[in-house]
Amino acid sequence: MNVAETPFDFVTASYLTRIGNQSAGTLAELLTGLEHCSDASIFHHTFQTLGTHHFLTEGFSNDFAQWTLSSTNRSDLAEQLAALDIRDYTSIAALRSDLCRVVRDFCEAQPQFASQSGLERFYFCESVEVTVPLGRNARTLDEFRDGIAHLSHSSFYFHFISSRLRLQLRTNDFSHWLADGLGLRTLADSVNHIDIYTNTLDSVRSKLLRLIDRERRKT
Repeated sequence: MNVAETPFDFVTASYLTRIGNQSAGTLAELLTGLEHCSDASIFHHTFQTLGTHHFLTEGFSNDFAQWTLSSTNRSDLAEQLAALDIRDYTSIAALRSDLCRVVRDFCEAQPQFASQSGLERFYFCESVEVTVPLGRNARTLDEFRDGIAHLSHSSFYFHFISSRLRLQLRTNDFSHWLADGLGLRTLADSVNHIDIYTNTLDSVRSKLLRLIDRERRKT
């Protein structure tokens, strides 16, 4: 059984939403905001809102698309923004660039809508993360599995979704440790490809545990 030199330390976290000093009342102002807001704001309105939108039956899973639909009634632009699949991105810069491109192209093609005021303003926000170590770690795959099985939703979210901003969207805490700590790169890649769009945190956890169990059966 592989034993990692560096253990995986389980952490939990709480998130406070901080409203920034940027807002948008028109599509032109949304473009300016997208160009100049922080990386954390881009991440907040795309990746971190997935948890909020998991159980909604209407609307879009990123806030930019949702505001465009509900406040400016531009369903055509909203659909284009929503069509940007965050699973395709390995950097915030690339995601920001495409968000800007979509809004810019729309404003240039239909300038009559660029300065039209929306029903409500869009406020660019960030999530302020407050972390607390759980005092539990893992050095083996068995210990890791046991820890995963008992994690709260907030801890699981911290390690699987919000960690992507820290790791520049390349991966998540679980996959990072499985690859670097235990050398299980195939398992790490499989875990990283679990779809965070169509799964809840509970179903992601179930898929992760099944992948770990499959790996354990090989030994």
